[in-house]
Amino acid sequence: MLLLGQEKLRAQASVGYYPWSSLLTVSTNAKKVIWLDTRMQTNSLFSSLSIDILPMINLKRGEVAQWYLGGGLRLNPLYRIADPDADLITVDGYSVNFGVRVAPLPMNRRIMLALELNPYVKDKFDSGVLKSHFGIVYAFGKKKKTDAAPEQPVNP
Repeated sequence: MLLLGQEKLRAQASVGYYPWSSLLTVSTNAKKVIWLDTRMQTNSLFSSLSIDILPMINLKRGEVAQWYLGGGLRLNPLYRIADPDADLITVDGYSVNFGVRVAPLPMNRRIMLALELNPYVKDKFDSGVLKSHFGIVYAFGKKKKTDAAPEQPVNP
């Protein structure tokens, strides 16, 4: 199914990396009003790997900046490695995201810098932390067609 929808996926998805947070992100078409962002924690033990599922809503979109708000949950499907009695899919916690993606290069607006504030609470609401993320995102898309000069009629 992924191979069949590859062209459509390439036209809509974006990928990014937040190096200080060690997060790899894949998003659906962030130009739409509502979009989905999924994040996977890197540089971690297998039992500590988590996946964030974050539906987002665009608050304001322009050519250079895109402001968005969302929230979601953090799942840990591999936690059973550390604890065999754990749930099949463990919910680690919940988050709210407020961010901006800025495309500073006029010659390539697909390359964006992302900055987010991310309040996060554990699953039992017993602790939390205010996280911030800074990274780079690349949005895939179709190449713009250049306008060809209209053909001139041949004079007899």
